[in-house]
Amino acid sequence: MNKLKNLVWNLRIIKDTKGQDLIEYALMAGFVAVAAGAIMPGVSTSISTIFTKVASVTSEAAS
Repeated sequence: MNKLKNLVWNLRIIKDTKGQDLIEYALMAGFVAVAAGAIMPGVSTSISTIFTKVASVTSEAAS
């Protein structure tokens, strides 16, 4: 019975795609920012500041 229950939960997790687009857009923005920082070193400090602020806001929201 537990194996069947675990299988059902695993299928629900695999099927659940809510929020997937948001994560993909965030990853793409991160890659673009890293590429911009590599190409234009003057921009890297402002990119670092933005990511630091985003990280602090998300950690505050999580707690």
